Amino acid sequence: MNTEPSWDLYRSFLAVLEERSLSGAARRLGLTQPTLARHLDALEEAVGAQLFLRSPRGLAPTETALELGPYARSLATTSAALLRTASGRADEVRGVVRVSASDVVGAEHLPPILVQLRAQHPELVIELALSNAVENVLERAADIAVRMVEPAQEALVARHLPPIRLGLHAHRRYLDRKGIPASLDALKEHDLIGFDRETPAIRAAIGRYPMLGRPALALRTDSDLAQLAAIRAGFGIGICQRPIARHEPDLVHLLPDDFVLDLPVWIVMHEDLKTSRRSRAVFDALVEGMRTATA
Repeated sequence: MNTEPSWDLYRSFLAVLEERSLSGAARRLGLTQPTLARHLDALEEAVGAQLFLRSPRGLAPTETALELGPYARSLATTSAALLRTASGRADEVRGVVRVSASDVVGAEHLPPILVQLRAQHPELVIELALSNAVENVLERAADIAVRMVEPAQEALVARHLPPIRLGLHAHRRYLDRKGIPASLDALKEHDLIGFDRETPAIRAAIGRYPMLGRPALALRTDSDLAQLAAIRAGFGIGICQRPIARHEPDLVHLLPDDFVLDLPVWIVMHEDLKTSRRSRAVFDALVEGMRTATA
């Protein structure tokens, strides 16, 4: 490689890698397919290897492309973080802050917090990334994260909040139809809602409450929001955050003495951002807001 490829080539490569087609990547980047093809040709020439093979399903990445993928994603993350940093001065509460959170936290708890934050700081812009995957704050995939696991990385500013209590809940419509279980053993007579795939945390919970294991479930989905929507719709019995259910009179908390789970809550921020007024304002608002919302 005699010359260093421009970032445009890596950006086009990453879009094709993730979209698996020139047309999809072109729509994503707002470029033409011929332009993308030229970018790929130029990058292949620069690295001295073929990056994609045509297949019936689109463009299949070669081993070289798969090896380059993590580095291209790192470049994209760094580029986005650079632009967020440049969007406002460190001594002002203005500009862009990227926040990551789980689906339920982002959809149920954060909107009221962000309303108040925006009212206090109208020049603040929030990018909200919702996923149950843990965004890497250390690599600036997000500036601040609301996590349900203890952070393992160093160089993070972290605040540990009281845990969110979880409980078994069902809508009154369902209970009118199927009755109220008198014990955990009676759950086998009910329509249960839970996860399709088992993570270590889910396996630990099932170890305590084996009657909620995958074979017993009438509805299996890895989406927390879909599970919550199913409970609200009256499909059956599922696990819901107790602070959410308390605001909905038709959601009934079942077997409170027999089923108890806690969800840990951490607010984390990259240590380099602790002197940034806008990042600190968002961090403090999330700490206070989540403390209040989940009490």
